[in-house]
Amino acid sequence: MRSCFLGALLGAVSLASALTVAPYTGTIIKGKQFPRLIEVDLEELVDGLESGLFTSYDLVRAYEARIMEVNSTLHMVTELNPDALTIASQLDSMRANGTVLGPLHGIPILIKNNIATYDKMNNTAGSWSLVGAKVPRDSTMAAKLRKAGAIILGKTNLSQWANYRSDNSSNGWSAYGGQTYAAYYPGQDPSGSSSGSGVSSSIGLALAALGTETDGSILSPSEVNNLVGIKPTVGLTSRYLVIPISEHQDTIGPMARSVKDAAYLLQAIAGPDPNDNYTLANPAINGSTPDYVAACNYNAFAGKKIGVARNVIAAYGKYIDPPVLAAFNEAITQVAAAGAEIVDANFTGFAEYLNSNNESLVLNADFLVDLAKYFSELTYNPYGIENLAEERNFTQTFPLEDYPQRDTGVWDGALKQGWNNTDPRFWAAYQADLYFGGEGGILGALARTNASAVMMPTTISPGIPAIVGSPVITVPLGFYPANTTVVLNGFGNLVATGPNVPFGLSFMGAKWSEAELIGFGYAYEQRTMYRNDVQPYLVPNIELADFVS
Repeated sequence: MRSCFLGALLGAVSLASALTVAPYTGTIIKGKQFPRLIEVDLEELVDGLESGLFTSYDLVRAYEARIMEVNSTLHMVTELNPDALTIASQLDSMRANGTVLGPLHGIPILIKNNIATYDKMNNTAGSWSLVGAKVPRDSTMAAKLRKAGAIILGKTNLSQWANYRSDNSSNGWSAYGGQTYAAYYPGQDPSGSSSGSGVSSSIGLALAALGTETDGSILSPSEVNNLVGIKPTVGLTSRYLVIPISEHQDTIGPMARSVKDAAYLLQAIAGPDPNDNYTLANPAINGSTPDYVAACNYNAFAGKKIGVARNVIAAYGKYIDPPVLAAFNEAITQVAAAGAEIVDANFTGFAEYLNSNNESLVLNADFLVDLAKYFSELTYNPYGIENLAEERNFTQTFPLEDYPQRDTGVWDGALKQGWNNTDPRFWAAYQADLYFGGEGGILGALARTNASAVMMPTTISPGIPAIVGSPVITVPLGFYPANTTVVLNGFGNLVATGPNVPFGLSFMGAKWSEAELIGFGYAYEQRTMYRNDVQPYLVPNIELADFVS
């Protein structure tokens, strides 16, 4: 979160750089042409596994080698699962014996390093205070991946504490993982906080990755890494044993190179969990989860109303660069040509929202409670930290935490606020947020216009859905031109805007409308295929063919 507008707020500098786009070439595996791992989708991998073209063991070796090839430059992965090859062999044996757990059987997936696993890997949120800490079991997200047959390949770096520590840090930096960079321009801001997940998925270091979002942390890194990202309704995916910010806003979702791959991953992780009572509000609690893969419908726009929140776009005008606005206006035309009726769907409370600090009050109040609850779940707590005040003291006194160069301003504010989510002042702030996101925001706009979704440039899409807990999907929309002037982030160490940096288009819907949003994302993606227009400047050379005997 807290990452969407960093690039737009800063001054410009010029950097000289020559970027070359590598031509597409497949790889030859056992005499057969096979896509590069930066392009391959799940169904192609499954075809290869089913036909015996390669094994899951081969896949793990290839992906691990690709990670090692670029990790010293981009710093996107903090942990490799030391058991991944053993797990792959077990899943290969199951497949050979006719047992397949589902579409993700034997497929390597990376997960953000705030999603806990009960194995040999660390669960750190990027902090040295949690290195060596132990949880009592897998997080529900990790358990669901394993049940689906996926191989948890490793943990990805993130903006430390999911971008909820500092007022003066950089996206993709954590004390434990260092600084992550995106791959479309040298020194590119990967956005946050699911930075490593975004970069890893973008250049084919696993089929896809999981990220978490409180306000923008899936959508924003998906956008700048040329990905599809799904920010689910709060409660569609369990947060149990995911290092928290806010029980009212946190959610977990997929970051993938295609809408269908993201849908497959969401299918595996969605659903009720008795360890997270927010998931018990899921309408599927007494039924079945929607078929998100079947929702990938080329004709999804036909007969639908799609809204445009023109007052939001006008209010955020200075944050929307001309290439992004031009591409967005073209997208409106494309969606209409695909059969949708475009309607104005303004957010009536938006002007008041811009002057509100209620989200900060809510997040601070939740964090004080939810962080302490996570600490209390640990079966081994290496520093005995029990609450935010103790965590701040550790961070300010442990040299590797880079304090005070990177401050604890967010925590300082939460502790100064002094009240948590059991205080009457919390409910006043939360009810204000529900108005700004509900009647005065996305939910009200949908209800008044009878629209199925509102479309918006991703750079300005996260905030309103975040405070009301509603879903969003982002898909590739285009790239900054090759002659774009470089703009650095506020910390001065990353390229926030520059040549060939991607940007995205969001479809925002009502709660629990993920299937419909997936349909819209797929219909737009298949008509445009913008992801293929520019290749990253840095792509691993190692391919699956290098590991197939």
